[in-house]
Amino acid sequence: MPFCSGCGNQVTEQDLYCRSCGARQPATEAAPAHGMSPRTASLLCYVPFVGWIAAVVVLASERFRSERTARFHAFQGLYLFVAWLLVRWVLHPIPFLNRAFLHLDNLFQLAIVGVWIFMIVKVSQGHDFSLPILGELAEKSVSES
Repeated sequence: MPFCSGCGNQVTEQDLYCRSCGARQPATEAAPAHGMSPRTASLLCYVPFVGWIAAVVVLASERFRSERTARFHAFQGLYLFVAWLLVRWVLHPIPFLNRAFLHLDNLFQLAIVGVWIFMIVKVSQGHDFSLPILGELAEKSVSES
């Protein structure tokens, strides 16, 4: 049983105000019934280099089968990881891209890491941001599944 933040008398978890002193009680967020929230799942899909694991778990999980936003971010995070792999495996071996002072593959990889960080910030603030090409692919994937 919680206590009032103002006077210390007992209050119930549903009380917004104390019955004794009238002080507003701090709001407590209820934990999701089935584990992590959709926002947390969406955010984990953008963790650099390992977010693809969370994306696969979200897409395979029955818990997020009806969560359109979480599935969108899972697909978009997965496609962003595929873009990073393409840069790493396709552009990195090309010799003229790796000449002195011209490491374009590294610049592309750095840009993708920056997009991962940008998406983590956007999702943590509750914004649903769609990346130009990858967001369209993710939207199409969500509507087909």
